[in-house]
Amino acid sequence: MAEKLGGDGSPSSKEEKASFYGDQYASRFTKEATLEFSRDRKSMSVLVNDGSDRTLMVKGAAELVLERCTHVKLSNGKEEKMTAAMRKKIEEQIHDMATRPLRCLGLATKSGMPAPDDLPNKLQNIEDYINIETGMVFCGVAGIKDPARPEVRPAIAECVDAGVRVIMITGDNKETAEAIARDVGIFDADESAEGKSYTGAEFFSTDKDDAWRKHTIMHGGGNRVFSRTEPRDKQLLVKLLRDSGEVPAMTGDGVNDAPALKQASIGIAMGIAGTEVAKEASDMILADDNFATIVHAIEEGRGIYSNMKAFIRYMISSNIGEVASIFFTSAIGVPEGLIPVQLLWVNLVTDGPPATALGFNPPDPDVMKQPPRGEDDVLINNWVFFRYMVIGLYVGVATVGVFVFWFVFYVDFVNYLGDDTMAKLGSTYDGHSMVTYEQLTHWGHCTLGEGIFKDFKVNDFDANGDGIIDDYSKDPCKYFSTGKVKASTMSLSVLVTIEMFNALNAISEDGSLLTVPPWVNPYLLLAMASSFIMHFVILYVPFLSSIFEIAPHSIVEWIIVVAFSFPVIVIDEVLKAVGRSMNATERAARAAAMEEAKKKA
Repeated sequence: MAEKLGGDGSPSSKEEKASFYGDQYASRFTKEATLEFSRDRKSMSVLVNDGSDRTLMVKGAAELVLERCTHVKLSNGKEEKMTAAMRKKIEEQIHDMATRPLRCLGLATKSGMPAPDDLPNKLQNIEDYINIETGMVFCGVAGIKDPARPEVRPAIAECVDAGVRVIMITGDNKETAEAIARDVGIFDADESAEGKSYTGAEFFSTDKDDAWRKHTIMHGGGNRVFSRTEPRDKQLLVKLLRDSGEVPAMTGDGVNDAPALKQASIGIAMGIAGTEVAKEASDMILADDNFATIVHAIEEGRGIYSNMKAFIRYMISSNIGEVASIFFTSAIGVPEGLIPVQLLWVNLVTDGPPATALGFNPPDPDVMKQPPRGEDDVLINNWVFFRYMVIGLYVGVATVGVFVFWFVFYVDFVNYLGDDTMAKLGSTYDGHSMVTYEQLTHWGHCTLGEGIFKDFKVNDFDANGDGIIDDYSKDPCKYFSTGKVKASTMSLSVLVTIEMFNALNAISEDGSLLTVPPWVNPYLLLAMASSFIMHFVILYVPFLSSIFEIAPHSIVEWIIVVAFSFPVIVIDEVLKAVGRSMNATERAARAAAMEEAKKKA
């Protein structure tokens, strides 16, 4: 302002103008006292002496300074008694500047002041300052442009999409606050602020009760603006929001903000401009004092929660699958497909790396378009539980199904491929016999040699892949115990492979793998590779394969394993599509409700 007003002479460079002219004005006076700022009167002043007169120079909230002025200084330097018409014209100018928006600072003076020691209580009591700042001469209004950071508007738009309400609490006057709110997107450009913008005095006036306040702040949702607020107003607002079932996050930087920061569900202090008291009272400290960082933190928090759910979804659906495979084995009466050491290996070694890597999933693309979670929301709702069961049951069906396939349908598949294709794949049929589904499910009756097992015979073949042909001519019933090694291995491989595919499904709760591809989480791909490598080790190292009672696979057998495993991705893609549809319906209903609330307001 000193630079714009100018003065005598000219500085040596443009950069020096402000201090050059500012020093000129300051050199004309001797400062004798300072009347510090207080929130009650919203002004501060200095008592200066130019050698011939003592003058009180006041600056503060323009409309409040104007109220305490009885005269006005005209553009020609003369002072006149302020008329109602003059007062109205100044108020209109303040309103016009405030809606641009500019923060308006009223300037006034009071001449013929006594010495500081002759003032009330020798300026010891701050409550007396308002009585000194009366009968003043209104000199003008300074408009200060304090633009929001460019990233604030898109950040607030994200909040609207995410269902997060933004409530602006400021000491500015109402017109400035509303103009800034429209500038940054708290209100739409053409949205009426009626019923959504209040001064602290209006909202907390004694003729209003808490029931009215709760209805006003909660009705129809949406953002709110509170201007000319006192420190206690912030604390009362936070309490009101918490009592209404909201989860308020409060930002602040001053000592007076500490009570509200402490009372909020999440107190956020400014790391740069914040006082130590505010930082001590808060739960979080914002390192860059940027509102957009809070929105990024919300996104990050939602991403962490989603990753926790992904971990749980992966582990529960996989464990349901293992339980289901054991249950189906007993229910249909087939030989045991997975022995305890194999299940233990899958749980402790194969599942571990992918489950851990899911913690590094990036946030879903639509994570900031989902409504906030309620404090009493359950982690596993009916829809999530249904998805667990569908995926888990398919894991069980596939694991037992491939076991049955090897005993009942394997040769049909080999015949379908033909000798030429088998040769190209470098695979040969091992010669194991096919049995009927009825024989497989009643294998315990084999030793009786009656009914379906009368004259039961099977081929001799290399059951465990050690190069030695096993003899089943004397006891063909061993085919269902010692001869099931290949079938058991295929069950184990399907379980491992299907759980790797299921880990890919867990990258995003509702996002398709076409939109959220596997490589968004390279750690998961690395974890899957390590799990497969460990599985290959126990398959193809003879010492280990004998411990786990498994045999190495041919290319054809791997094709069968993948064929039984891949449908888990297709099934989950269908479930994700249903989930996206449900979310879209919910968002549309929420938007319609907000629009209806705006119309009613």
